[in-house]
Amino acid sequence: MDDTLNASAGSARPAPVVFGDLQGCCKPFQRLLRKAAPGPDTPLWFAGDLINRGPESLNTLRDVIALGSRATVVLGNHDLNLLAVAAGLRKPKKGDTLDEILAAKDADDLIDWVRHKPLAHFEHGVLMVHAGVLPQWDVTKTLELARELEQALRGPKWKETLASLYGNEPHRWDDSLTGADRLRVTYNALSRIRFCTAEGAMEFANNAGPDAAPPGYMPWFDVPGRRTQDVTVVFGHWAALGLMVRDDVLCLDSGCVWGNKLSAVRLAADPAERVVTQVSCAMKG
Repeated sequence: MDDTLNASAGSARPAPVVFGDLQGCCKPFQRLLRKAAPGPDTPLWFAGDLINRGPESLNTLRDVIALGSRATVVLGNHDLNLLAVAAGLRKPKKGDTLDEILAAKDADDLIDWVRHKPLAHFEHGVLMVHAGVLPQWDVTKTLELARELEQALRGPKWKETLASLYGNEPHRWDDSLTGADRLRVTYNALSRIRFCTAEGAMEFANNAGPDAAPPGYMPWFDVPGRRTQDVTVVFGHWAALGLMVRDDVLCLDSGCVWGNKLSAVRLAADPAERVVTQVSCAMKG
């Protein structure tokens, strides 16, 4: 099998292996890594929610950090929640497993590592986000908006930025949005979206499967004319959807933290050559 995404032979490198939501499930992650058996030069991508709800959030975070430059991580809502709790903006929710991270001697360094991760990554025709993208956004727009939010989270006023992100309004994109409203729509789309209307109005109350879409809504990836249809979008976030492998969309949240499976896909330019690897997860978060 051709193991490169590149069309250029001169810059060929191993195709990435991308992992779904780890959510602190360290032992299944290590088993999946051994089973997928990527070579030492293979890039490893993570679709967000590295931590929380699972039993070993700290160990999971350390394992990914230890991968160094091999690891490409986009932030998920649970990763961002860690930042908010660490900043004193939110209290841990029932079922959160963040205490061991916050109590670690190097907690400040861990938090700093998390808040410097991107919210979107694009390489060789594959766009990786945690939750999804609005139908009006193409890849260029998605990356532009992600970079705006990333810069704010990496800056000296990152706590103020985080405090402004929570809320469901505005619930749709408008090019005239500025300031906190603009960042909030970006945050909600990249880390929270599941359903939206054809016009891109987001709905956040429903986390059931795609057949449970409220009237007038649909899964974001099924909106006709979605402007990212020309690339493959890789995401997680939607355990009720589970593993979904389409030519244009890969959902990799197969609910490990709920006792189901942890999934990884070896990417390839030809969708027929993508390889799925899974392990069972015995625990519940």
